[in-house]
Amino acid sequence: MTVLSSPRAIGPFTLSPVGLGCMNLSHAYLPRPEPRQAEKLLLHALDQGVDFFDTAALYGFGANEELLGRTLMDWRDEFVLASKCVLGGKDGQRGLDGSPQAITATLEDSLRRLNVEHIDLYYLHRLDANVPIEESVGALVRAVESGKIGAIGLSEMSAATLRRAHAVHPIAAMQTEYSPWTRNAEVAVLDACVELSVGFVAFSPVARGVLAGGVGPAGVPKGDIRGAMPRFQSPHLERNLALAGQFKAIADQVGCTMAQLSLAWVLSRRPNIVVIPGTTSTVHLDENLATLTLDLPADVFAAVDALFTFEAVSGPRYPKSAQAQIDTETWPGEPLE
Repeated sequence: MTVLSSPRAIGPFTLSPVGLGCMNLSHAYLPRPEPRQAEKLLLHALDQGVDFFDTAALYGFGANEELLGRTLMDWRDEFVLASKCVLGGKDGQRGLDGSPQAITATLEDSLRRLNVEHIDLYYLHRLDANVPIEESVGALVRAVESGKIGAIGLSEMSAATLRRAHAVHPIAAMQTEYSPWTRNAEVAVLDACVELSVGFVAFSPVARGVLAGGVGPAGVPKGDIRGAMPRFQSPHLERNLALAGQFKAIADQVGCTMAQLSLAWVLSRRPNIVVIPGTTSTVHLDENLATLTLDLPADVFAAVDALFTFEAVSGPRYPKSAQAQIDTETWPGEPLE
């Protein structure tokens, strides 16, 4: 039986298994909290022992980094700080630039917005196919050497890309979407991370809210980024909510919430995994952290496995434009449009 509360090694860092993904405090999901509410949530997380905060230059086109910078940095020595480059925004639009020049400029902007001189873990947010991964990693190696970052991470990249990057400089972490309904990491990159002693950071570990009971038949608010994802569109949404209902029945049987079961399942997969669920609610944050007190038998996780086979979830996880920006493996027969 997996001891969920055991600390996890992510590169040079030893972390609690449950961190905080900060994206939805400023970006992508709706409704967004007012600034004071977002600040309150961050401070509550710190008070509750969260020791890993994850942001990115993309989130709110800098606003999320600024939020963390003005809220948390008086307690800088109490947590590991992660941010990301390459995937950014210009004139309110997403774009990729993995050139060393762009990475260096983005890092300087991130340091300024975060109000720090050093970021513990800095990711290449996506693979820029127009720039060899070796060149992008090289820019971050120079940032390590100058003391501006502590460790290098990759996000939504394949095992093959990880190996190329790792040959240039040790990679501390791979961050990829991973939950019972998105299991692409199991194709190859999870095993590669174990082989190379790379930590794995799972984002969207409660299936973008579906496996936390946060999405109903009406879907998501207009303007929410999930509305463009096929899994949140009819007829896929109805099929996926039916799966979520069966998942809830498993959680009910063992006396935990849907979110806790989803987080526990992800943490049970490998001992090098940290999850970074996002939330705008202190109640939900406490619920997520309480996952670490659970003691679930292996047959519960087996029931989740049986429910969420690769083929079970309906629809592609990304629209075509976003799918084109990721390097993550697909599984045989995965619908991509």
